[in-house]
Amino acid sequence: MATQGHTLKAFDEDLDRLRALISQMGGLAEHAIGEAMRCLVQRDVDGAHAVIEADKKLDALEVETEQRVVQLIALRAPMAGDLRDVVAALKISGVVERIGDYAKNIAKRVALLEDAGKIEPVSLLPAMAKIATGMVHDVLNAFVNRDAQVAIEVCERDAQVDDFYDSIFRTLLTHMMENPHNIGQSAHLLFVAKNLERVGDHATNIAEMVYYAATGQHMGERVKGADPAAPR
Repeated sequence: MATQGHTLKAFDEDLDRLRALISQMGGLAEHAIGEAMRCLVQRDVDGAHAVIEADKKLDALEVETEQRVVQLIALRAPMAGDLRDVVAALKISGVVERIGDYAKNIAKRVALLEDAGKIEPVSLLPAMAKIATGMVHDVLNAFVNRDAQVAIEVCERDAQVDDFYDSIFRTLLTHMMENPHNIGQSAHLLFVAKNLERVGDHATNIAEMVYYAATGQHMGERVKGADPAAPR
């Protein structure tokens, strides 16, 4: 019995380390998006280059997470809910790494807009980024806490990000139609908005993983059962 207790404690410690790695990745991804947006608004090319370089740290953490997951499964042979947590950690690390790539992509646009004049739609992008990164922050906390309800709430907030994207798209389209010289810079900003919209999508993907890890049920089934008209 003592050996079993020791094994359970060791597994819990391994899982805690996995969750800590995911949290660290999430913090880096959030910071990267915030910095990329600051650099975009302020035309900080050097800062944008730092964001691009910092993405390597996220890549390394994803590799470390994968290694720890493989080791944990091999040594501890987790079952049922424990296995769901481990598999969720593996999948989430890949999604968070992708979110970091979106931040890097945004940062790459800064140099292309360095000499652009004042572009009004830029003012909408930081607010959109704040909602998207807030979703990422909250859903990763939900993973650490195994909080299925917060995962559901994160999914519901994705509509706000989509609304921002639609608004920015229309604004930029008008901007391009008013003056053909605006097409190039507007296209870059539309690319930025699309990347932020994808961050929101990935946060909802993580939320679905968190919900499944916590409950053993797929969120889509739960939503359909609660409200047949509810969007997925």
